[in-house]
Amino acid sequence: MYNMKNIYDSRQRLKYIFIITAVLIAIASVVVSDLLIKDLAQEERQKMEVWADATRLTASMNSELDMSLVLKIIQGNTTIPVVLCNDNDEILADKNITFPEKDLDEFKQAIVQELKNKNVIVIDLGDGTSQYVYYDDSIILKRLLIYPYVQLSVVFVFILIAFLALASTKKAEQNKVWVGLSKETAHQLGTPISSLIAWMVYLKTKDIDPLLLDDMDKDVKRLEMIAERFSKIGSNPDLDQVDINQSLVSALNYMGTRISGKVKIHTCLTSSPLYVSMSDSLFAWVIENLTKNAIDAMEGQGDIIYTVIDHGKSVYLDIADTGKGIPKSKFKTVFNPGYTTKSRGWGLGLSLVKRIIESYHNGKIFVKSSDPGKGTTFRIEFKKYKS
Repeated sequence: MYNMKNIYDSRQRLKYIFIITAVLIAIASVVVSDLLIKDLAQEERQKMEVWADATRLTASMNSELDMSLVLKIIQGNTTIPVVLCNDNDEILADKNITFPEKDLDEFKQAIVQELKNKNVIVIDLGDGTSQYVYYDDSIILKRLLIYPYVQLSVVFVFILIAFLALASTKKAEQNKVWVGLSKETAHQLGTPISSLIAWMVYLKTKDIDPLLLDDMDKDVKRLEMIAERFSKIGSNPDLDQVDINQSLVSALNYMGTRISGKVKIHTCLTSSPLYVSMSDSLFAWVIENLTKNAIDAMEGQGDIIYTVIDHGKSVYLDIADTGKGIPKSKFKTVFNPGYTTKSRGWGLGLSLVKRIIESYHNGKIFVKSSDPGKGTTFRIEFKKYKS
């Protein structure tokens, strides 16, 4: 049978490729914006140097100069905040700065100090004195400085929404498949089971070995239980107050007669009953699947330890095996429908377990720990029953 593992590996690779591509696009955007910012900052500095030269020429009062052109250059700055100061940092002229009516002197000192820490151009007047041009970045340059971060934020939000939408759609599709498959399976099993029950009633009236009929009756009841489980998977099951210790022992007693003698089952139960809200038959299905999964991981021989833990408002059930272990990168992948490392099998066991625990019991299941070659521990969390 086709191994679904390759599909999930491909999806993981596509996810990483998508993320890496998005990061590269973001980096490219920041780099391009940074280059544009540097070019614009250089252009503004050149403009301010021309503005400073025009100011110096105005101060020289050279009659041969075309003062109208010089004044046009000075007045042409409409976007860059700038002040012209003397050696004592007193403002001689300003442009594109709005001064308040109150605390004017303090504002002037503050604005000079602020602009002085940003950009400075020295004007040599030629008579041993100098003037200083202090200026800030233009509004356009400031907007361009924050643009890459706004752009990245928008892209990030868009990607996040897209991921959430895809995940929601995927989960809804999986739910429909699960429910449809479960109901159809229960329906298909119902007819032959009813027929088998009728045949059992008929055979009991005949001269047939009772031991043989007992074995057949057990198999029919087993089929009835399987059909019941599938019918509960396809709808919301009724949850009862159940002692998890007793339910676990009951499930393991059934499994104990159907596994190899090379597999040793150990239980560590609490001294007093621990009640949780659960469907006993679905919980037994969980234990069966996890036990079979552990046996496969141990290749038919080893130890499986079931530990029940009272953790305040929660109840933990740890299932530890001595199998080959799971790589850390696969801790979440193992619960995906169709994921399997075996050449045979549908890869639905752990996916079914996860659905039963999380969707129908509002619990949690995850790989608590795993060491390659030493074994794996799964942990199931239930909320303690509230009376």
